[in-house]
Amino acid sequence: MLSKEQIISDSKEFSLFSWSAQASVNPIAIERAEGVYLYDYDGNKIIDFSSGLMSVNIGHGDQRVTAAVVEQMQKVSFVTPTCTTEIRAKLARKLSEICPGDLNKAFFTLCGTSSVDNAIKLARLYTGRHKIIGRYRAFHGGSIGGMSVGGDPRKLANDAQQMPNAVLLDDPYYFFGMKDLDETTKLNLSLEYVERIIHFEGKTNIAAFIFEGESGSSGCLHYPKGYLKGVKALCEKYDILFIADEVMSGFGRTGKWFGFENHDIIPDMVCMAKGLTASYLPLGCLMVSDKIAAKFDNTPMMIGLTYNAHPVALAAALAVINIYESDSLIANTQKMGAYLESKIEAMRAKHPSMGAFRNTGLLGCLDILKNKTTGELIAPYNASGDELKVTNGIAAKLRALGLYTFVRWGYIFIAPPLCITESEIDEGLAIISQALSIADEHLV
Repeated sequence: MLSKEQIISDSKEFSLFSWSAQASVNPIAIERAEGVYLYDYDGNKIIDFSSGLMSVNIGHGDQRVTAAVVEQMQKVSFVTPTCTTEIRAKLARKLSEICPGDLNKAFFTLCGTSSVDNAIKLARLYTGRHKIIGRYRAFHGGSIGGMSVGGDPRKLANDAQQMPNAVLLDDPYYFFGMKDLDETTKLNLSLEYVERIIHFEGKTNIAAFIFEGESGSSGCLHYPKGYLKGVKALCEKYDILFIADEVMSGFGRTGKWFGFENHDIIPDMVCMAKGLTASYLPLGCLMVSDKIAAKFDNTPMMIGLTYNAHPVALAAALAVINIYESDSLIANTQKMGAYLESKIEAMRAKHPSMGAFRNTGLLGCLDILKNKTTGELIAPYNASGDELKVTNGIAAKLRALGLYTFVRWGYIFIAPPLCITESEIDEGLAIISQALSIADEHLV
């Protein structure tokens, strides 16, 4: 067995870590994981307050998934996508049952960004149009297509490689001159802006809009009430498809099966991954409406993947979906989300650096303030270098105290596994409270 030091040194010497300058990588070597906890090789217990990457929704180490995977591998571990298996039939039917409307056709992919890429391809094939409209403050994965239809600044180093015909929108609550307007007026102006972009870009050129069901890594930025429904109505008006990216917000994360269900809409396509298998195995899925699927009844659908409908990954997914249901994890998400919000509010009296907490179910993000009066964050959007000094200090403190979560710019993300309990929430928030003392000292 390798020592902890050998694991870290060999991992750094012989593998590359994503989104990082390799010389500064400092990974945690994890020996095992169970429930909401990770355990390192020194025996330290680390509470996972972001479900890995907002994906291990059922918690770590559930051996019911292991058993399902082993059983499937004992039957058949791989067949070409032109063959089929019992597990493919069962999972496809199950996904049809939990998806609303006529979202009845599953195209299985490898991950979230491959679901997005294939949604883009399918939208273009179905409509015969070429433009895809997304948002600046959105993330749709690390592929060229996924990066192009989102505006997350991690894509900027790859600008020269971007996919053509991707158009990005500003968010509805950042327009100049809208601060003092009432909510109805702001909503109407926001939707007028979207419709104006449709006309600017050519209504017969736009294949699809792609929006996250609920915002994730950009800061859980909430859509104003009625906004997503209004955008969907514009799509219907101009025969434009609506793609919901549910890679992060799907599978109970927001207290419903899918984030878009909080907005009273039914998309034409839904991109899935992460919570589909709770990250136990890599798998994505693109759910497609009957209307779109019908086009390819007698016309070849020219998209494909070697590992499309990989039976072992499908077995993990069906086991995970069964756990959501048998363990009532979506109901627990609603209950624990309300408890989390109440405990966050109780912390405010102690920490003046606490800003807004945007949360839906158990997909939450806490603003860390530099200036209480202006609402300026401790680090700006796309901060770098010395701008991140305090943020990095907070992140280091959380790690030292035994909490793992996603800390970005002026945000602390709080998105624990959906199986979390009140006492475990209390444990995690107590650690966050200690780390926020650093921000309190820098408040102006």
